[in-house]
Amino acid sequence: MTDTLTQTASYTDRHGATHALPDAAGDAQVRADDRAHVFHSWSAQALIDPLPVAAGEGSTFWDYQGNAYLDFSSQLVNLNLGHQHPDLVAAIQQQAGRLATIQPSMASDVRGELARRIAEVAPGDLDKVFFTNGGADANEYAVRMARQVTGRRKVLSMYRSYHGSTATAISLTGDPRRWANEPSDGSVAHFFGPYEYRSAWGSTSPEEETARALAHLEQVIVLEGASTIAAIIIETVVGTNGVLVPPPGYLQGVRELADRYGIVYIADEVMVGFGRIGEWFAVNHFGVTPDLITFAKGVNSGYVPLGGVVISQRIAAHFDTVAFPGGLTYSGHPLACAAGVATFEVFERDGILERVRDLGERVVAPRLAELQEKHPSVGDVRGLGLFWAIELVKDRETREPLVPFNASGAAAAPMAAFAAACKQNGVSPFVHFNRTHVAPPLVITEDELVRGLDVIDEALTVADGYTV
Repeated sequence: MTDTLTQTASYTDRHGATHALPDAAGDAQVRADDRAHVFHSWSAQALIDPLPVAAGEGSTFWDYQGNAYLDFSSQLVNLNLGHQHPDLVAAIQQQAGRLATIQPSMASDVRGELARRIAEVAPGDLDKVFFTNGGADANEYAVRMARQVTGRRKVLSMYRSYHGSTATAISLTGDPRRWANEPSDGSVAHFFGPYEYRSAWGSTSPEEETARALAHLEQVIVLEGASTIAAIIIETVVGTNGVLVPPPGYLQGVRELADRYGIVYIADEVMVGFGRIGEWFAVNHFGVTPDLITFAKGVNSGYVPLGGVVISQRIAAHFDTVAFPGGLTYSGHPLACAAGVATFEVFERDGILERVRDLGERVVAPRLAELQEKHPSVGDVRGLGLFWAIELVKDRETREPLVPFNASGAAAAPMAAFAAACKQNGVSPFVHFNRTHVAPPLVITEDELVRGLDVIDEALTVADGYTV
């Protein structure tokens, strides 16, 4: 593990005191408090050892030992403008100094400005915003709106998906995190989305995959009862479950099916919204307009929790004279919205969308193609902008995954070894099942991006050792 401190050799604690790194005493205190009192999500508490983080700046964070890590996952793919962006920090500080909070039933200048800015970059007539605290409750409320407007109950979502861990959101989720939480919302049905590398229908081209995936979806609609279905919710680009970019025409086909059967189309952009693929909203890249868009994460890089639903005129009009049955104490919190407004200003001033597209096309895509040729463990690479997946396999011919689906313990050892090799060389990776994702902060420098890809290249030699 490199101990080179590229940007900082100290950190400031919560009391304002500055400490030099390494700081063994600080590390020990954080570990002790965490172990004794913090209950962690998605974890067997006695089997984890969370890394204490002392500081962060830009695309890098440091532990208390002074080790620097390139953040190649943007934490949970939310830190789009990186650690400690000065404009976002200043916006929060300024807002806290003049009006720290106000209830959602009153009007706030920053809340209104952020809603207007979001509406201006959303497609079509999506021009109202309901603010939430994060992505899961954004999806909860989008489904509630669809059910209220249609008078129907059922919702369709993909098996390869993640929509949150609250009651309906975890039911919408297709991946194994749903299993232990069942039964929950029983009026959710799942379907297969397009996945060209592992086509459920044996497709041999993107066009064929689109046609067969849409035929399957329509069959599910018919068999589930079109008149019972309120909404279809789709991650515009499937996130944690594989960075699955929809093939040409698929989302347009979903839009057409939704219109034909009177179903609300919800685009979940919690992960891919706000620049991740080089667009304000990913649906803009695909030229499709949903009825509702859910967002969170990148809207303000998670500096203060914030999410929301962007609402079409048709959906919003339903509630002109009918009260919407829902709300949150912290909906559109001024501190969160101030960071959101600052995010728009930074994006526009620094050309963030343009640089994401450039880095994705000019740096990431060709380098990952090289890795696919070089390493026998790389079965597929796919993505857009600064959102990519490298899918690892034991055998390229059979496409057998490097680790089994939902592997844990010894079965997950090959991916654990790959991740350890990345960390040893100063990169914090995003690893899920048999994939590693490339999702660094959108402000990453080109040199940092290349260095991170070099580390992944080297770590893939470890994965190659598990191939047949």
